[in-house]
Amino acid sequence: MGNCVRSQAAEAIARYAARDVIEAESAGIRPLGFIDKTTQSVLLARGISMEGQKSKGLHAHSLLNPDLTINMSGVPGESLFGHRRFEDWHVPDPFGEDVETHSRICDDIEARVLDLAARLRSAESFPQGGK
Repeated sequence: MGNCVRSQAAEAIARYAARDVIEAESAGIRPLGFIDKTTQSVLLARGISMEGQKSKGLHAHSLLNPDLTINMSGVPGESLFGHRRFEDWHVPDPFGEDVETHSRICDDIEARVLDLAARLRSAESFPQGGK
């Protein structure tokens, strides 16, 4: 929603671990304009940088024609993305929670990003709509 935790973590992880198949850029429905400090520290402890990332909305110029949108907002993707390809990832929002919670959510996001990268590398086709 606020583009300060989950999607920012996914973007950083994808840039770190899957840049060969994912050109990641995150956005939010209602961007808060900052990246959560706890999320930054959890990723930095893993050796993953968020350098160059910023909180932005869905209508940023660079996001107009994505090949695939990963939706972690909790809002069903059909209502947000229409006929574009998307996947709904049901990931709890750790905003305001402790480091352990952020780390657990980061583990979940990392596993999902790595799975997506593996599917892309194997040229698996994506279904229209969400998971």
